[in-house]
Amino acid sequence: MGLLVKGKWHDQWYDTEKTGGEFIREDAQFRHWVTRDGSAGPSGESGFKAEAGRYHLYVSYACPWAHRTLIFRALLGLEDVISVSVVHPHMLENGWEFRADKTFSTEGPEPLYGFDCMHQVYTKAQPDYSGRVTVPVLWDKQRETIVNNESAEIIRMLSSGFWDLAKSPRDFYPEALRSKIDAINEKVYHNINNGVYRSGFATRQDKYEEAFQSLFAALDDVEALLGQQKFLAGDTLTEADWRLFTTLVRFDAVYVGHFKCNRNRIADFPNLSNYLRQLYQVPGVKETVHMDHIKHHYYYSHDTINPTRIVPVGPELGLDAPHDRGDITHTSATPGQ
Repeated sequence: MGLLVKGKWHDQWYDTEKTGGEFIREDAQFRHWVTRDGSAGPSGESGFKAEAGRYHLYVSYACPWAHRTLIFRALLGLEDVISVSVVHPHMLENGWEFRADKTFSTEGPEPLYGFDCMHQVYTKAQPDYSGRVTVPVLWDKQRETIVNNESAEIIRMLSSGFWDLAKSPRDFYPEALRSKIDAINEKVYHNINNGVYRSGFATRQDKYEEAFQSLFAALDDVEALLGQQKFLAGDTLTEADWRLFTTLVRFDAVYVGHFKCNRNRIADFPNLSNYLRQLYQVPGVKETVHMDHIKHHYYYSHDTINPTRIVPVGPELGLDAPHDRGDITHTSATPGQ
């Protein structure tokens, strides 16, 4: 995971020495919003109107943050509205790359400009950009710039801004549940979504153990909650569930071993494992899960953690096994934001 400094690429890992051995994630910098009429969203500039064929998603199948956007694109039926490019799972000295590889069904170079690397997309948008080069990225083909590179905001604008273009419009951020969803997202992000990274990328024992304890305390809480209700915010499936899902689906295959999050597997939690199978089996979701990309990215790319780059063959996850949490009914009331 390199970075750009004033438009120049540097193959530079996170400097945890400056933070006492703790991994600290940087905030996304592009924060514009696509809206139904092109008006300004909660942040950024106006002028990004939802139009079929205008926008392009850059994603990694391996990345849990990018995975969120693919799930929403599939659930909302936006495949014909927003095109997608998938980077190669091996993130090495050039960062995310567009590389043809039949093993992983990836293509290269990038289809809009012929780029070989994701950092070229960033400097196309802002030649003097400084910061990490991450996915997902929502790109505006018309204005030739990055709209947004914050996954939490992209999934909301897919539901709200693209409401009129979606084959299956659904509100995953209903107004009546927003305060509850926000509170859940805050806890899940810090302790679980980012908690696995804080455990895996820590370079001091105390920082690792601190993140580890917070992670499993939060998982214990969610396990108890799912024993009392169907979803994180109650009886309604919301964005909070999908934000958690992309971490859960990677947990046993990657985070248990590679990131040393090994107190328990998700398979050891009766409610969480049942809930994971329930979400995985929602029509359209399993097609967004590419375990070959997931395992190869983490085990092969992070040579500071796994210097041999040996990628494990297992485990068998059994995500297609039956669950007993019932059917999911989606509501399509009004677009959220």
